[in-house]
Amino acid sequence: MQRITLDYTPAIEQRGGIGRYVRELTAALASLDSEDNYRLFVAGANPDSLPSLPAANFRWRATRLSSRWLARLWHRARLPLPVEAFTGSIDLFHATDFVLPPTLPNTRTLLTVHDLSFLRVPEAASPPLKAYLDAVVPPSVARAGHILADSQATKDDLIALYGCPAEKITVLYCGVDAHFRPIRDPALLRACRRDYGLDGVDYLLSVGTVQPRKNYSRVIQAVAAVRQQGYDLHYAIAGGKGWLEDEMHQTIARLGAHSFVHLLGLVDDADLPALYSGARTLIMASLYEGFGLPVLEAFACGCPVISSDRSSLPEVAGEAALLTDPASTTDLVDAIIALEEQPALRERLVQAGYARAAGFTWQRSAQQLRSIYAALLAG
Repeated sequence: MQRITLDYTPAIEQRGGIGRYVRELTAALASLDSEDNYRLFVAGANPDSLPSLPAANFRWRATRLSSRWLARLWHRARLPLPVEAFTGSIDLFHATDFVLPPTLPNTRTLLTVHDLSFLRVPEAASPPLKAYLDAVVPPSVARAGHILADSQATKDDLIALYGCPAEKITVLYCGVDAHFRPIRDPALLRACRRDYGLDGVDYLLSVGTVQPRKNYSRVIQAVAAVRQQGYDLHYAIAGGKGWLEDEMHQTIARLGAHSFVHLLGLVDDADLPALYSGARTLIMASLYEGFGLPVLEAFACGCPVISSDRSSLPEVAGEAALLTDPASTTDLVDAIIALEEQPALRERLVQAGYARAAGFTWQRSAQQLRSIYAALLAG
């Protein structure tokens, strides 16, 4: 029986994509592996307040020291306090969110790097976060025994920007949870619209934390242009507050877009299938994504997708979405109108989306992850 620890902190602290990645992957592992001894490390947590464990062979390993304080100790003060001081003796530590803490010499290490957006799109990064990642990610990548990348695009970036050997990196795709499915019950759809202030409107949807690389300002401009051509469409953004939001709010004010732009804030995961199902189209016009999970979630819910043609998004979307240049408002306008005017195109993308989403499951991801764990522990 191997002793494996995952950093579960993002699953507790983050509602967005990385938090979901850790939650879903851990749950899928628990359904597959009843033999190994898993420990879930959580920083800044009261052990008594943590949720139920996913299986009998999982245990919490929590410290009340916050992630911020651990970062100060490990990466600013360079205190060589191994993570095993909190987890106990282990065989493998899986750092799930960019940064590898100090470990004992015999502990195998695995590091997940979700994207390198802070290098590829530096102007869209929060300056303090970029400075932190610039300081801690390169040594973490160099020291890790093996690295997981969310996409081939991220693997390529690790090779190009950090000179990381290709054989040290494995692409581990995200999955789509089974609760993402078409919601056709009119009462559920009406309730969701009512709860999020979308009663009686046809809406386009984006999902993701409010930050510049999501390109929301340009999408707002595109929606305003589409409305000027006679299409009564609204735009809903489901995402928590992030950073550098001023430009988006200035765009809303300049265009007088408060009447048709709906900032929904953080949306409960349980509500997302109904939001996707009720939307005319999902727009994922990001300047950079490590994976782009909302694309697959929308596919699974029968929502057609307009996607950026950059970074990992063409890799994830395949031929099931309309790909556009995220720097071109005209491209976005044309894509939105094409889906409004061409029912056959909408239906083709919906059916292609179902097929595409079916190929990405958390069970498959967890099976691959178990194989990686086994190879590292055997090495």
